[in-house]
Amino acid sequence: MAETPQQKPAPAVAPPPSEAWIKTEMARHPQRPYPMDYIEALFTDFSEIHGDRQFGDDAAMSAGMAYFHGEPVLVVGNLKGRTLKERVARKFGSPDPEGYRKALRAMRIAEKFGRPVFTFIDLAGANPGLGAEERGQGEAIARNLLEMSRLRVPSIATITGEGGSGGALALAVADRVLMLENAIYSVISPEGCASIMWKDATKKQQAATALRYTATDVKAMGCVDDVVPEPVGGTQADAGQAFSFVNDRLVHHLGELKGMSLDAMLNKRYEKFRNIAQFYSVA
Repeated sequence: MAETPQQKPAPAVAPPPSEAWIKTEMARHPQRPYPMDYIEALFTDFSEIHGDRQFGDDAAMSAGMAYFHGEPVLVVGNLKGRTLKERVARKFGSPDPEGYRKALRAMRIAEKFGRPVFTFIDLAGANPGLGAEERGQGEAIARNLLEMSRLRVPSIATITGEGGSGGALALAVADRVLMLENAIYSVISPEGCASIMWKDATKKQQAATALRYTATDVKAMGCVDDVVPEPVGGTQADAGQAFSFVNDRLVHHLGELKGMSLDAMLNKRYEKFRNIAQFYSVA
């Protein structure tokens, strides 16, 4: 009697990507506008400030005075670069401690002259290299957190792509924190989270969902104040419309902040960050 041929098992079908992972890929899209693109589109007469007066001039961080609808302001943003050569020179957008110190030096100048501060963020984290650690990466980030929390001028931070770890937070302790619809904001990358929690970086999609770092999730937790809509297909599909959406929200929030007294603004900023990550159980 002839043997019945064994049927081969059907190949495993990969599950569809999670919504969080789709957002992650949108936030990392190589054609997505970077912080300097927003600065060039929304501000005029940008005059860059160089160096931290301690070590050097970080190529991954830019800061300078500019005008926003005729008003003098300070703008700060990390630089990622488009070509491979630019990306390597700018450490793929991950600043060294001198980058954060340069940004803080510029913020103090803005404070001296009463100019509002705008920061634009799209980075996976601060540079984790040995040199950065030797020059005090942790201290530089901590110093920015402290000084931005008590800056005596209005401040607005906008997360345009990735907002990763303390490297992003060092530019985001602001009166208003805005986040684009397809941006992400998290303490760690999904790959890093998966490597720690499951010892398997391939579980990055599972980690992305667990981290709850999409704009909707982060807004619900009170970590950002406003979610800025994006054009259909993301900011890379229509940069001009994306700039218009961001401009409208910046004008709105700056107007509200300028209508507040200095004490009220500082107190509200303090209370906002004190209340983040407080959870209550209901009996």
